[in-house]
Amino acid sequence: MGASVLPMVGAMEPVPGIERVDPDLQGGEREMLTQYLVYHRATIRMKCAGLNEEQLKRRAVAPSGLSLLGLVRHLTEVERNWFTRMLDGQPYTPQYWSEDDPDGDFDNLDSASVTEVWASYDATVAESRRITASFADVADLARGTTGRPRNVRWVLVHLIEEYARHNGHADLLREAIDGVTGE
Repeated sequence: MGASVLPMVGAMEPVPGIERVDPDLQGGEREMLTQYLVYHRATIRMKCAGLNEEQLKRRAVAPSGLSLLGLVRHLTEVERNWFTRMLDGQPYTPQYWSEDDPDGDFDNLDSASVTEVWASYDATVAESRRITASFADVADLARGTTGRPRNVRWVLVHLIEEYARHNGHADLLREAIDGVTGE
């Protein structure tokens, strides 16, 4: 008895308006780290592109409560925490979660506006870029005073890891929603 082969439903195609560029193969440390972060930010955008509000809010991989829109809200919080609070030392108030509702970024989607979520994400990424550019070197210590001292390099690597992990979740969610796989 031969193995059953499932037909490929559809590979992710390039998305107009979303530039996703492979990082330089021989770039310097700062350039490579920031290029990988930009690459992963574009990946989450690609995974969400072309879907309607219901699809973006769908918890498509049971029993998980993850959704693509919840991932975008979570990544907004992650960017705000690590760049604004930890790197720049600014006060941080969570936008989508609280101590009473620690998974609010993932859970409270019923009344969430997709447009507002993306606007908040875009503003947060712009602020993260501004903060990163304010440091002369990735070896510079963060201005945030909580916990153990970290340098810019550590924060960039941590954010790359965070995006890579959640982009893997986004792969599974997108495939379950409409069969699109890959890139």
